[in-house]
Amino acid sequence: MAQAPRPPRDTLPFLALVPNLVTILGLCAGLTAIRYTFDSRFMLAAGLIVFAALIDGLDGLIARRLRATSDIGAELDSLSDFLCFGVAPAVVVYRFALTADAGLMWVFALVYAICCCLRLARFNVMRDQPDAPRHFVGVPAPAGAGLALMPIFAHFAGVMDLRDWPLVVALWLGLVGFLMVSRIPTPSVKGLRVPRDKARFLLVGMALLVGLMISRFWLLMFLVGLAYLMVVLVQAVRHRRF
Repeated sequence: MAQAPRPPRDTLPFLALVPNLVTILGLCAGLTAIRYTFDSRFMLAAGLIVFAALIDGLDGLIARRLRATSDIGAELDSLSDFLCFGVAPAVVVYRFALTADAGLMWVFALVYAICCCLRLARFNVMRDQPDAPRHFVGVPAPAGAGLALMPIFAHFAGVMDLRDWPLVVALWLGLVGFLMVSRIPTPSVKGLRVPRDKARFLLVGMALLVGLMISRFWLLMFLVGLAYLMVVLVQAVRHRRF
């Protein structure tokens, strides 16, 4: 029986590139968010960063399922995360609320972006440790981007308009940066466990989330940010780590 011809050594199976394509998709979203920021289309810019956060992690999950993990994929993902969750939120929030005193306020945008870079560098060093899947050390970059964008979420949700309070927004950016580089243990999806008798409530709650996502998306983002911030503060008090 004749054997099937082997594929040429200078080619790659398409499935091996799928995780990197997902990473590039998120990277394009982050870059486009910056582009829309300069057009003052902050709703689209914030939405693209949220989209990048939602698909973050899919590349790693897909790579593991397809057995297509690679060193270049891991490095590409880290660089994409810095752009999408460090640079893009800093630029968007700066243009949205911090241009009144451009020189001083830009310092806080820089602090946030540098803290995100340090957070990702620490994650890259710690990702192979045994307890890495159970929790994060500090707020992860996608969650940090969501917290940084909360003034924009609050504005489009009709909760409050903080553009008249640039110092408050600037201090908020600095606080989020501190939370990212802190030693606070924050929950990881991989480490979450759901009791079997409570699973039905989670499934019903998902219907509520979908309804809010369709009808009051920005309010949902603001409430999710508040809930996550409360979790982080509780963890900080419980473990006394900062």
